[in-house]
Amino acid sequence: MHIAIAGNIGCGKTTLTRMLAKRYGWTPRYESVEYNPYLEDFYADMKRWSFNLQIYFLNTRFKDVVEISKTQDTIVQDRTIYEDAKIFAPNIHAMGNMSDRDFANYCNLFDLMMSLVKKPDLMIYLRSSIPHLIAKIQKRGRDYEQTISIEYLKGLNDRYEEWIKGYDGKLLIIDADNLDFQNVPKDFETITDKIDAMLFGLFPDF
Repeated sequence: MHIAIAGNIGCGKTTLTRMLAKRYGWTPRYESVEYNPYLEDFYADMKRWSFNLQIYFLNTRFKDVVEISKTQDTIVQDRTIYEDAKIFAPNIHAMGNMSDRDFANYCNLFDLMMSLVKKPDLMIYLRSSIPHLIAKIQKRGRDYEQTISIEYLKGLNDRYEEWIKGYDGKLLIIDADNLDFQNVPKDFETITDKIDAMLFGLFPDF
């Protein structure tokens, strides 16, 4: 089984992935940001490095999906391949930081990849406001993230909302602003109750 967690930068995907893995005994698969060879360059010069970054992410994420499809374990995944193609790349393109030619090439490659894999068994979307994201980003203190603009985050948030409206797989939306699942056990339990309902049929019409 494949559980995927989606959401904007700083919304709590990694934390929730870790907590769900521990709670259910699932195998976590984390987003590798610390070893990405393009990330710091991208934040310093988006126009120059956007295509390189997005291809790197797409390649990495496709490998993850293929590996997940071959395992018998239940995987909980921090960030999805959909976000690269439906959120980040279109946002970069719309901001003028990726050429039409590169964006078309990227989208064609994504479409080919998606013809070979299936959707997650459950998509969990962590919905967060811009002030909440900014507070989280500042708190974790990654140097390369401190130059992210509010305009960039807002563009991502808008695209997340547009994408999630049209997502046709099994979907759970979590209000990350008002559920402190990391520090309040009752809030985390609220999330796991909903997951139980959707995955295990305790309350099928939840």
